[in-house]
Amino acid sequence: MLARAARGTGALLLRGSLLASGRAPRRASSGLPRNTVVLFVPQQEAWVVERMGRFHRILEPGLNILIPVLDRIRYVQSLKEIVINVPEQSAVTLDNVTLQIDGVLYLRIMDPYKASYGVEDPEYAVTQLAQTTMRSELGKLSLDKVFRERESLNASIVDAINQAADCWGIRCLRYEIKDIHVPPRVEAERRKRATVLESEGTRESAINVAEGKKQAQILASEAEKAEQINQAAGEASAVLAKAKAKAEAIRILAAALTQHNGDAAASLTVAEQYVSAFSKLAKDSNTILLPSNPGDVTSMVAQAMGVYGALTKAPVPGTPDSLSSGSSRDVQGTDASLDEELDRVKMS
Repeated sequence: MLARAARGTGALLLRGSLLASGRAPRRASSGLPRNTVVLFVPQQEAWVVERMGRFHRILEPGLNILIPVLDRIRYVQSLKEIVINVPEQSAVTLDNVTLQIDGVLYLRIMDPYKASYGVEDPEYAVTQLAQTTMRSELGKLSLDKVFRERESLNASIVDAINQAADCWGIRCLRYEIKDIHVPPRVEAERRKRATVLESEGTRESAINVAEGKKQAQILASEAEKAEQINQAAGEASAVLAKAKAKAEAIRILAAALTQHNGDAAASLTVAEQYVSAFSKLAKDSNTILLPSNPGDVTSMVAQAMGVYGALTKAPVPGTPDSLSSGSSRDVQGTDASLDEELDRVKMS
């Protein structure tokens, strides 16, 4: 009895030394670790232990002790992220196009108990579920949407897998479509449609550009028309304002001429303007018009006064004769002062 215990103790120490040296524990023919009483579970692994055929516990990473014969390691689950290649399969789209499509599945075991007792082969079950879900989702989309909505298709497959695999203790992290193979006839038809759409887009662009230029020209012509109308209205307003100002000036001048010594003041103004106009000859143009005797200033002034006298002697419509006779008497009364002013102008 003591010898048997000694041999058991020696075997236990030998197994402990092997585990301490970094060597993996011996596994049975099924690939599962054997119950060596003292076990070291690697990180990111979960060992499911059964005692007398029933689930007992899950060994955590690190040192664990089991009872020989009674305890048995039934399942070993990896808690790392698992990558599974989904085989290529055929799927029919909404517009009856057959595609060959494959993908990559990324999953992780979240509950080792459910993964061990909820399904026989978790990885195979998830792979089959991914294939069926992919065919179902592709049947809801047309061929063009399959290429445009690739990301949303991946997300839909992940959601469908997680809903079904929750009872297996498995969580799908992501799904990626690798390749989509389209039949040659369908590919040629897609290229043809793409060419037609591109030509239609070019046509619509040219039409839009031409329509834009047309609208620009219409707006420019309307703006020019409005500018001309505004300019004409401004010129008409200016002419009207000038006419009103001139009429007001004539009215004021006519009223001033009826005052005392108004004719004498008008005669002096005419003489000064005549002399000023003659002094500006040949300043603005090379064409010069000279009187017969340009040196005789007195004759020129007398001529201007004669014209003015003829104008003042003409009867003004709407004025009484008494005003005309009174004006002539005022002119005769102021001849002396006018002659003196003419002498002053001649000497200047």
